[in-house]
Amino acid sequence: MKIGIVGLPNVGKSTLFNALTKSYSAPAENFPFCTIEPNVGIVDVKDPRMDALSEMSKTQKIVYAHTEFVDIAGLVKGASKGEGLGNKFLANIREVDAIVHVVRAFDDENVMREQGREDAFVDPLADIDTINLELILADLESVNKRYARVEKIARTQKDKDSVAEFNVLQKIKPVLEDGKSARTIEFTEEEQKVVKGLFLLTTKPVLYVANVDEDVVADPDSIDYVKQIRDFAATENAEVVVISARAEEEISELDDADKQEFLEAIGLTESGVDKLTRAAYHLLGLGTYFTAGEKEVRAWTFKRGMKAPQAAGIIHSDFEKGFIRAVTMSYDDLVKYGSEKAVKEAGRLREEGKEYVVQDGDIMEFRFNV
Repeated sequence: MKIGIVGLPNVGKSTLFNALTKSYSAPAENFPFCTIEPNVGIVDVKDPRMDALSEMSKTQKIVYAHTEFVDIAGLVKGASKGEGLGNKFLANIREVDAIVHVVRAFDDENVMREQGREDAFVDPLADIDTINLELILADLESVNKRYARVEKIARTQKDKDSVAEFNVLQKIKPVLEDGKSARTIEFTEEEQKVVKGLFLLTTKPVLYVANVDEDVVADPDSIDYVKQIRDFAATENAEVVVISARAEEEISELDDADKQEFLEAIGLTESGVDKLTRAAYHLLGLGTYFTAGEKEVRAWTFKRGMKAPQAAGIIHSDFEKGFIRAVTMSYDDLVKYGSEKAVKEAGRLREEGKEYVVQDGDIMEFRFNV
């Protein structure tokens, strides 16, 4: 799964990317279009449950789930018409599964603003609007191109698929024309299948990141910029994660002991990066199941709603082909009872068949025969 990090120039995208990936491949300079080719990094999804599993399994090897982050070139007004690096930006964003939208929520006159900005130096809602409007305009162009052609086929040939698509286009077009994202529309399950085939930018799930000053990151409720971003995100049913990208970049250079000390010094219990990776993971509708033994504890990523044989196939296709059953217990039960033996004695160790829908936090051992 790919997650694209977007935002206006100089809002802290590349600084955040560096912190996420613990790499310094993304230049973070104080001028627009510092990122031109998208930088790609694989990021571990840190899960505190794995430490407890490692302790119980008496293994030192932990293999986390991971997701892919892409740092995409800064966008400017007019991108949908090819301004700045607009065409490149829109092409890159089409390739990701979800969007992390970084919004500036800090005051620093030394950090440049978008060129031609005449109003407030820091204005989170104007920043969000600039990016969203470009994505909306790009989607509107795509919808308009299809609209007349699909309408003609739907009306003259009464083609079932064209009728279904035209009904969806009729639902989307006025919303985009009103300056709103297509993700604000509620679609039925059947409509969702049509929407998926339209490849629209504003149907991608989005997570807003409020990038704040290091000295106020522990008290986000006191920041007016954050309140503005949260109020807007609520209109899209989107989540907001508050971080200080600059602090996160510093944290990423520290070892675990120093990291904990630094976090405590700025009033945090966990890093914003860990919070963000987990939020992004859930944004994509993903869950984690675990395999645990003396050799290693490993997290496996699955799409929520997946059944046991498909989840087994994530490990190896033979597991899916020859699936017999899955010996399963929940993480919560293991912690409650203290060992697999005790879970079994309590009648909480289960043997699940082909129709079992895997749950986040399941600890599984697959029986198969090929």
